[in-house]
Amino acid sequence: MESVTTRPSPNVVGVANSKHGVEWCGHFQMPLHYPRYTQADYEAMPEWRLDCLLKEYGLPIFGDVESKRKFAMGAFLWIK
Repeated sequence: MESVTTRPSPNVVGVANSKHGVEWCGHFQMPLHYPRYTQADYEAMPEWRLDCLLKEYGLPIFGDVESKRKFAMGAFLWIK
């Protein structure tokens, strides 16, 4: 009888010896916390921060800064 060994999928790349053991590349993981910014925060947020926030949640980062602001507020704010 042959022994069965577990191997990582050939489509998933791992980097050993990172600070958390194995760091997987090419794998999206939803952030643990929902952003807690107010509408005023989004209106004052610089474009680079909007880009980082949208990228962190796997959302598109196309358009000018105003369209990114509108998109982020629509995605993350629950406006009454």
